[in-house]
Amino acid sequence: MVKSAINADLAATLDLVAAGCAGLRDDWWVFGGAGMALAGAPGLSPPDVDLIVSARDAAQLIALWNAQLETGGASPLFRSKIFAKADIGPLPVEIMAGFEVREPHGWSPVWPSTRQAVERPGGTLFIPTPAEQAQICRRFGRPKDLARLPALEALI
Repeated sequence: MVKSAINADLAATLDLVAAGCAGLRDDWWVFGGAGMALAGAPGLSPPDVDLIVSARDAAQLIALWNAQLETGGASPLFRSKIFAKADIGPLPVEIMAGFEVREPHGWSPVWPSTRQAVERPGGTLFIPTPAEQAQICRRFGRPKDLARLPALEALI
């Protein structure tokens, strides 16, 4: 069991995410700042909750949460075949299916290979292990991701 370091708004949103994701059929993960906070990284106040899900589970969540599909262009670093935002709690939830990062050789999928359960009052959430979250931060290479490495590495 992971001890998480989260604030009240994040906690409330994560409990709603856990309840909503309980019926998903494929593997899914909370990642980004929320995933790091769930792993126990201290001092994080993410502005949203990022979810990586399959395309069929994205469709289920979009319908359940009346999420809004975003059709704008991809950022220079990230893109997603399905990207939607849901306002189900204090923080927005970003639903991503077919999520990719641009690397020197082109676009590469971001689909974690580890899955660690975190129990919350609203249900079970899943995150990549702290070691894999650190690897993802290195892949992304943004200053904010690299700044989080020491906190993640302390959890390994």
